[in-house]
Amino acid sequence: MSANNPVLNRLEQRTMEADEIIEYLKQQVLLLKEKAIKQIAVPTAAAVQSSSKVLVSETVKPATSAAPAVLANKEKAQKENEDKKKKKGENKKSIGGEDDSKPVDVTRLDLRVGRIMTAKKHPDADSLYVEEVDVGEATLRTVVSGLVKHVPIEQMQNRMAVLLCNLKAAKMRGVVSQAMVMCASSPDKVEILDPPSGAVPGDRVTFEGFPGEPDKELNPKKKVWEQIQPDLRTDGQCVATYKGAAFEIKGKGVCKAQTMSNSGIK
Repeated sequence: MSANNPVLNRLEQRTMEADEIIEYLKQQVLLLKEKAIKQIAVPTAAAVQSSSKVLVSETVKPATSAAPAVLANKEKAQKENEDKKKKKGENKKSIGGEDDSKPVDVTRLDLRVGRIMTAKKHPDADSLYVEEVDVGEATLRTVVSGLVKHVPIEQMQNRMAVLLCNLKAAKMRGVVSQAMVMCASSPDKVEILDPPSGAVPGDRVTFEGFPGEPDKELNPKKKVWEQIQPDLRTDGQCVATYKGAAFEIKGKGVCKAQTMSNSGIK
């Protein structure tokens, strides 16, 4: 009967076509699942073990490296503290390597006997002499002094004097002066200090009661000379003194001005 019924025949045909489409779709779904499984690789046992080692290594590494890092930081901090202490100690020293904790007194001055070998007028300054002076060293020192108006040039030749030898060298009208001739001084008169008889170039001037050692070089910024100078004076007998202690050359005598008593020294 169905064979003779066109409607039923069409329904059966469409049912078969639908079943074929469904079967085709099922096959496509299976193919897609297989492709998805292949793309998401299942890790092997070896891969899992290797990954575990990496994870453990990464986890342990910070803990194992922490100790050296802490030690390194500690050592660095200690070194920085030591450097700071060292720098602080160096800052206490003057330009010549002297400790600023030293008392500011006459022993900071390097006062020596010297012989003025020659003197001539400064080529560019009418009031200055340029002298070559022996202070007991291998070479002569050049000294510039403002003594032209006070000491005749003939009295500057081959004469003994007391010199301050650790002032920082300074250029005076183009000539570098490496020391200073010590003189009794007043507004009207200046006299070069005379060492005692028998003194020789290089003899050091000492002061009883002041046993310190001179700075290698006075630091101009610390004003050491400026603090000491007001206490340098000649006494009533023209003897050069610091706070009453004479300028003395051990075993030879004291340094004096010729006629100037109770006068400042510079």
